[in-house]
Amino acid sequence: MSSQQLLVTYEGNIQKILFNRPEKRNAISFDIYTNLVKILQSGATDFNVTLTVLSGVGDYYSSGNDMTNNPTDLINEDTDTSITLQKYVAAFIDYPKPLIAIVNGPAIGISATTLALCDIVFASDTATFHTPFTLRGMTPEGCSSVLFPRIFGNSVASELLYTGRKLNAQEALQYGFVSGVFTTEEIERDLWPRIHAWAKLPPQSMIFAKQLVRVPMLSMLHEANKRECKRLEERWESEEFMNAITAFFNRKSKL
Repeated sequence: MSSQQLLVTYEGNIQKILFNRPEKRNAISFDIYTNLVKILQSGATDFNVTLTVLSGVGDYYSSGNDMTNNPTDLINEDTDTSITLQKYVAAFIDYPKPLIAIVNGPAIGISATTLALCDIVFASDTATFHTPFTLRGMTPEGCSSVLFPRIFGNSVASELLYTGRKLNAQEALQYGFVSGVFTTEEIERDLWPRIHAWAKLPPQSMIFAKQLVRVPMLSMLHEANKRECKRLEERWESEEFMNAITAFFNRKSKL
């Protein structure tokens, strides 16, 4: 299962998913929001897939939500709780197999917060992590309201989520947000052989190990996701959000 904006390949027992909009810094479009869910569901039920790796094409992992999206279009008119964004985050929460991210460059917004839902995260030495929600008149998503304080501690998490502090790769390693930092050469030479070795481990043992780690948190994560998306719906209708988006496009037009 592939779309032009998501490049999906299979290497042995590894499902590899790449954000593939390098001309847009791999910004997440509606196509990506809907199709990544389907691709993860496919990997979850494919007996030939032991683990899944996420990364990006080009210099960016992902610049987050495509700002040309109309946020109110994310809302499914059938029910208030069935939101495209909520389903996207839920796909990360519920993925039953090891989910590994190789952050090959900047990760912004939703692409940064969902890293906390991955099982293992590695970073290029060019990677940065940025959650500029308040700058855009929005609020945290991707379960970051509950996971970031656990990972970073309350003070640093508040700085990241409230003020939009940007982390570099070494800082992310220091706080345990990523497991290792590699150059591009080291990713190919050292990291990928390690991942291929993991893909040969007994798959059911890894699934059961993840269940033991993740199941106690599932209810909390789904509730956080639902709560965050509900607040975002309100934010998208606010004057603050409209002003922030207008200012964003005005700055872009002057570049």
